[in-house]
Amino acid sequence: MCMKTMFHLALLFLLLCQTAAGQPDRWQQRVKYLMDIDMNVETNRFTGKQKLEYWNNSPDTLKRVYYHLYWNAFQPGSMMDMRSRRQGSLVLRTDKNGNDQVDWDQRIRDRILNLKPEEEGYQKIHALKMNGRPQQFRVEETILVVDLDKPILPRSKVVFDLDFEAQVPLQIRRSGRDNPSTKVRYSMSQWYPKICEYDYEGWHPTPYVAREFYGVWGDFQVNITIDKKYILGGTGYLQNAGQIGYGYEAPGSVVNRPAGEKLTWRFVAPNVHDFMWAADPEFRHVSRKLRDSLTVHVLYKATAPNAKEWEGLLDMAQKALPFIERTFGPYPYRQYSFVHGGDGGMEYPMATLIVGPGAAIHEWMHSWYQGMLGTNESLYPWMDEGFTQYSAARVSAFLGDHQGFAQADNYAGYYSLVKSGKEEPLTTHADHYNYNFSYSLSSYSKGAVFLEQLGYITGAQVRDRILLQYYKLWRFKHPNASDFFRVAEKVSGLKLDWYKEFWVNGTKTIDYGIDSLWEENGKTRIRLKMIGKVPMPIDVQMQFKDSSREIVYIPQYLMFGEKPVEDPSVPRQVTAPWKWTDPTFTFTINHRLTDLKIIEIDPSLRMADVDRKNNRLELNW
Repeated sequence: MCMKTMFHLALLFLLLCQTAAGQPDRWQQRVKYLMDIDMNVETNRFTGKQKLEYWNNSPDTLKRVYYHLYWNAFQPGSMMDMRSRRQGSLVLRTDKNGNDQVDWDQRIRDRILNLKPEEEGYQKIHALKMNGRPQQFRVEETILVVDLDKPILPRSKVVFDLDFEAQVPLQIRRSGRDNPSTKVRYSMSQWYPKICEYDYEGWHPTPYVAREFYGVWGDFQVNITIDKKYILGGTGYLQNAGQIGYGYEAPGSVVNRPAGEKLTWRFVAPNVHDFMWAADPEFRHVSRKLRDSLTVHVLYKATAPNAKEWEGLLDMAQKALPFIERTFGPYPYRQYSFVHGGDGGMEYPMATLIVGPGAAIHEWMHSWYQGMLGTNESLYPWMDEGFTQYSAARVSAFLGDHQGFAQADNYAGYYSLVKSGKEEPLTTHADHYNYNFSYSLSSYSKGAVFLEQLGYITGAQVRDRILLQYYKLWRFKHPNASDFFRVAEKVSGLKLDWYKEFWVNGTKTIDYGIDSLWEENGKTRIRLKMIGKVPMPIDVQMQFKDSSREIVYIPQYLMFGEKPVEDPSVPRQVTAPWKWTDPTFTFTINHRLTDLKIIEIDPSLRMADVDRKNNRLELNW
């Protein structure tokens, strides 16, 4: 082999290595669930058999595994109960009448404490085997701990078999029976023993204390036997529609239901990390094919007073889907279901539980930010709720529900959080926020502001390319915050670690102002001041007496670059970068002072400046 050929082969090998190193190929575990469920609608209990194929794709030897038993939280004295009662003792504010507003989650309050035995929830494991051998296990409230008789070796597969039973709790939080507002009989989420996630950080046996979930990607085959009067909807593709009917059968076909008082609904769900279903004898089911490969289902109580709004979700989905897919990435599954139930709105793969149509867009957008981009919601709730809140606002604006600045409500939420003095860093674990109030506004509002403000930093079109590339590289995986920032840096060509440090890791705020202006040699000098502690690039717009405009763009030094022109119709002048250690920055424009009419920092309102009163100066000469 000649030296030239060897050199080319070596170069090719180097390029292949570099390409592989640049791909998000972090290992992740894999599962396959097969479950057979027999529901008794009189006792609100069911028995279940679960076969779980578990692939240990990690380089680690596993001597123990953990499962979630979420419904054990709905028992007096549980961690969820105790935390909720604590929140009821925390005063957020006192109104003008002297009444204290406390930090209750209104859905939980002290309701768990007052559950009767037949209203409690539980999940009990009667037997557990690995590869046919009985295993020792113990239940620690919402976590099942299994010490294995033989370790699971790296890159190997085992099979677990569980026999279990469960009692459906009275509807308290997310899942349960006999919802007091919707009257839906069963909202079946977090209903089965679910193996905990093991990733590059180790096991995540997160107890069910307040919120958020994390699951292993895999395939589900779920057979649910229930009174034949009940109509089901949720995750997965129904395999025996011809035996079931209720609107699932092919148009014009004859339904052949088996004899007996019960029906078995057979679902499969490929490449998801959870499985939800709901059931009620009064569900009304409507559906529509949005394309050959996608059907949208809506199931709602026939007694609901807003039937037109429920069925209007089909029109909404048909109109919104093209915009959603070109902005956030294609929807890959063959079905999606909007299902009446739950206690507000809660997302699951291929489906959501909602109490009303108003929550539909937000929960649908969770199909992207949690359903496909499966972050650990406990550690990164702002990447789950915040990204969803942001995308839902954009979808609503596209549909015409919002006028003006689409993210205005999210910015208002963030500003109220800052004003409250109760803000905590976005790095706070979802269960560890001191206040429910702080969690909600941080994860939803500040998380949404993060993405809109990223568009201010990189340019909106670049931000949209970042979101599509993030989707392309990380769907069906478990990205973290650093993974997102790495994509953002590669797409934008800017350094953005400073934005993570200030916006995600801390609670410092942005505040810039116009300090002074004067004229020198026929040109105007303008000085800005940095009052807050978070540095940002700055857009300053000047409007002149002749109605012309000009933008002065001041890059932030830490970016080591600049965003592209966003509006070519307005001339832009780029200055030297502003070093965050400098309290002021002065620039010059080629106009007389008396030519100026308005000076405004960030007229787009995308920079989350906590005091905008000093951002705009009108000159009345």
